[in-house]
Amino acid sequence: MDIMLFHSVYGPRPAVHAAADRLRAAGHQVRVPDLFEGQTATSVEEGRALKEKIGKDELLRRAVLAAAPYSERGLVYAGFSLGGSIAQTLALGDTKARGLLLLHGTSEIAANASVDDLPVQLHVADPDPFESHDWLTAWYLKMRQAGADVEIYRYPGAGHLYTDPELPDYDERAAEETWRTALAFIDSL
Repeated sequence: MDIMLFHSVYGPRPAVHAAADRLRAAGHQVRVPDLFEGQTATSVEEGRALKEKIGKDELLRRAVLAAAPYSERGLVYAGFSLGGSIAQTLALGDTKARGLLLLHGTSEIAANASVDDLPVQLHVADPDPFESHDWLTAWYLKMRQAGADVEIYRYPGAGHLYTDPELPDYDERAAEETWRTALAFIDSL
């Protein structure tokens, strides 16, 4: 499977490359675009400032340019937090998308979004400071209305970016369960 994996607001940290290596070891082709052009953040606040400096439109432009050469093949879009929101935006706009794997993040859904049974899997902390229960309920309903086939996995007590071992949010049990479930999901596509 061809996977386009987008990094979080922290930038292309080692955990993102380790995730890509895990997916490659399972037999998938993975690309990790650097939307921050080599910059990384050491805190959420620093990452948000970097995201704002680059701008949402420019981040999406960079993501589209990274995915465009491969989208004809039918990509699985995936991402961590901010990268999940970018992956979601691209997947909902790509008629050949094979699937969408969201780790720690979602995004607004355009009112006219429409997909044909796009398989979607979301893994999120419970509770998550950036993905409230009300938000996730509304998001789920809108994704279903758009035609997506959605699965949500919640991890009680885990921090927001619980799959990154270098961050305080890390939760080994939740991270390993996420990867087992996510790999089975991708293998099923």
